[in-house]
Amino acid sequence: MDLRLPAAPRRWLRGPRRLTAAALVVVLAGAGTWTAVASDGAPAVHRGDRVIPTADGVRIDTSYFTSGSTSARSGDRRPAVLLTHGFGGDKEDVREQAEDLARDGYAVLTWSSRSFGRSTGKIGLNDPKGEVADVSKLVDWLAERPEVQLDKAGDPRVGVAGASYGGAVSLLAAGYDQRVDAIAPAITYWNLSDALFPNGVFKKLWAGMFINSGGGCDKFEPRLCEMYERVAESGKPDAAAMKLLEERSPSAVGDRIKVPTLIMQGQTDSLFPLGQADRIAKAIKANGAPVDVDWIAGGHDGGDMETDRVQARVTSWFDRYLKDDKNADTGPAFRVTRTGGIDSTDGGAQLRGADADTYPGLTGGDREVALSGREQEFSNPAGASPPGISALPGLGGAGGLSQLSSLGVGVSLDFPGQFARFDSEAMTRDLRITGSPTVTVNVKSTTDEAVLFAKVYDVGPGGRQQVLPSQLVTPVRVATGDSGKDVRLTLPAIDHEVRKGHHLRLVLASTDLGYASPAAPATYTVSVKSDLAVPTAPGLATGAAGLPAWVWWLPIAGALTALALLLTGRRRTTATPPDPALAEVPLQITDLGKRYAKSSDRYAVRDLSFRVEKGQVLGLLGPNGAGKTTTLRMLMGLIKPDAGEIRVFGHAIRPGSPVLSRVGAFVEGAGFLPHLSGRENLDLYWQATGRPPEDAHLEEALEIAGLGDALSRAVRTYSQGMRQRLAIAQAMLGLPDLLILDEPTNGLDPPQIREMREVMIRYAAAGRTVIVSSHLLAEVEQSCTHLVVMDRGRLVQTGPVHEIIGSGDTLLVGLAADIPDPLVEKVAALPGIDSALRTDDGLLIRLSARGPVTVDSGAAGSEAAGSGAASPGTAGSGTELSGTPVDDSAAAARLLVELVRLEVPVASLGPHRRLEDAFLTLIGGSA
Repeated sequence: MDLRLPAAPRRWLRGPRRLTAAALVVVLAGAGTWTAVASDGAPAVHRGDRVIPTADGVRIDTSYFTSGSTSARSGDRRPAVLLTHGFGGDKEDVREQAEDLARDGYAVLTWSSRSFGRSTGKIGLNDPKGEVADVSKLVDWLAERPEVQLDKAGDPRVGVAGASYGGAVSLLAAGYDQRVDAIAPAITYWNLSDALFPNGVFKKLWAGMFINSGGGCDKFEPRLCEMYERVAESGKPDAAAMKLLEERSPSAVGDRIKVPTLIMQGQTDSLFPLGQADRIAKAIKANGAPVDVDWIAGGHDGGDMETDRVQARVTSWFDRYLKDDKNADTGPAFRVTRTGGIDSTDGGAQLRGADADTYPGLTGGDREVALSGREQEFSNPAGASPPGISALPGLGGAGGLSQLSSLGVGVSLDFPGQFARFDSEAMTRDLRITGSPTVTVNVKSTTDEAVLFAKVYDVGPGGRQQVLPSQLVTPVRVATGDSGKDVRLTLPAIDHEVRKGHHLRLVLASTDLGYASPAAPATYTVSVKSDLAVPTAPGLATGAAGLPAWVWWLPIAGALTALALLLTGRRRTTATPPDPALAEVPLQITDLGKRYAKSSDRYAVRDLSFRVEKGQVLGLLGPNGAGKTTTLRMLMGLIKPDAGEIRVFGHAIRPGSPVLSRVGAFVEGAGFLPHLSGRENLDLYWQATGRPPEDAHLEEALEIAGLGDALSRAVRTYSQGMRQRLAIAQAMLGLPDLLILDEPTNGLDPPQIREMREVMIRYAAAGRTVIVSSHLLAEVEQSCTHLVVMDRGRLVQTGPVHEIIGSGDTLLVGLAADIPDPLVEKVAALPGIDSALRTDDGLLIRLSARGPVTVDSGAAGSEAAGSGAASPGTAGSGTELSGTPVDDSAAAARLLVELVRLEVPVASLGPHRRLEDAFLTLIGGSA
């Protein structure tokens, strides 16, 4: 295992520039090897490799980077930066950032920590007498360099930066060596004891990965190795273990860290969660030093590490506090990254920042959310097996569980009979959680002690889908005594939006795969004693994503077109004769093309061909920039294609085509006069078309839209959902044979979306045709009969929904490394599995169509589990895999337990295929 992070994130501090020239000069100078490297348009960077001995005989492997002149003239002196790596890595992991900082005018020294890379010695987990003392030795060396700026003799102007293990040593260096002037720690810890033994519970998987990624117990100092083996065997940290880690943590010298500190912490991080950064910020700010906090999208559990943005902010931070550049923009006091859509060019999440002028901490603007549920009993099974699942350390990167949760996919698992749950009412408005929710519960145990795992789920309408934000859980050890104990629980800090119509679920479980639970069986009894206090950080401001220009001018263009038709009293006719063979075909598009500009060779739509039949509900899918809206605008006659043709019932479409009277369209931004009633708005619209009143079929359209008595009310009193249905009714006036809906569910809550789905299905049921463009894949899957998938202006695939989706009884397991045939055979032999086959993407596992069906996990919303009264025996079948009768996420979670038991190197796991999977596969992930 490698604690440096997955392949992409572990290099997150590296810059965007790549070397474009080979080494130019190699010379030997003293004990080091010096190399000059250059890149196009940038000054050459000089690198010197040397080994620096320490007082206790350890040899530290270093690299020194400078650019430009290295003379001793005062004008050439520059600040220095010490830069190091994460646990399990070496100095080469930060080479590119070092080169970039050198080009920006810094003298940069990187090094491999003890026992890593070519450095010798034992791992001390940042022992003050080991790794921290090594930093002071490196500062001594910098003080002797003629090109390094000095504050005084022996005291260089120096900053320290690093991630994870390296982030902690930057904090420790500032606490132990007063010559350090500024630091930029990232995704790191304040108290390693709290991180590995949170609330007295042993974080066994992460601790085991520390040992393995360090090269085994023999690579560590004997005291650390003995401590780990003792705790791993007992499953419970003792006082000596906690004291040992606390002494080697930044918190031990927290009152001495008084330098400007930029803290960057990961939101998807079950190793060092946001609470660790909160403690860093509060302690250093209390010392009077400037502190900024940045919650980045990624972390030790995967996600986007925002490499370029973070590196730029680190450089600006050092510019301000090492170069004394008062104009350097160091950014806001607090920033949190939020996902704002998907980039159609590369499939990456579009990230937006919310920021505030002050760091709010993990509480503030609390909203009290009532929880319902009686007192509940559940079991800690013998051996704490089978364990529930929240996060799986090491499964970071693109397929990590934390990223799946950010995409709305729930893969956590709580076994029936091993948890209690308490639910809130559905949200009446969107709720943004920013910080740590808190709640008071009463806990009793038959053994006078309980180990619980508390988590808050975001549960969709009807309980059909629930997501554990960032896959984070709070473990707690409670000494209950004979009569029980009230405990105030602080849930994991997150930044997560709960949509209107969703509700929150507090789960208290007895087991978790990542932690050690008591091996002795016990029965726990819990009840809630307070509302759930949810922090909202009201001072945060998020920049709204800009709307495309067409949203504003398309409704105006449509109104002008209608006005022109009304004033002229006639419609222009097409010179292209109709095609009798297509007279009953609602839509035929052939070789359609549209350039961004006439002189451009870039196409918004290119070589697009597909056909739509009567009675179909066709979903038009594609990522942003796929050409969907351009296609619809050409279909509605608002713009002319540059190539190809569109035929509706055999007639070629162009602006003013008579056949457009058989087409109804709804686009985002439909406007109504607010003081008029819904019916009056529809009457006025129909009059503007110049068509006879009897052709409106108003009553039929209203019946399909289902507005009822609301039609007589002023539109200003309508909800968003009612306005959307009124717009749909307007598009359906005249009962057009072809109805086009562009994002009809935007702004609707789940019940309103369901109503909109029924409207579309009812409309097509009479033999008419509906084309809907939507980004809600789950909704398209339920409402559409056929699909057209576009990407970058071209057709990717078209056909019935069921054919594009394919079978839903398979799971795809991504592998971090190849596995031997005997292990594949073991997977195939698991209960409830028909087959396990290798593919280019991993292991394709087909579940038995009528395989063994277990009691569904409470995490999937089962009513039986909801009572909290399931007997311990019901969990016994929990490790069997279920076929299609059971929720996909539960099957995936159960399979995950078995794969971990078999030591399969899982990199990702998910259903194969739902529409989302099929869609992402078709467009190569560029959603």
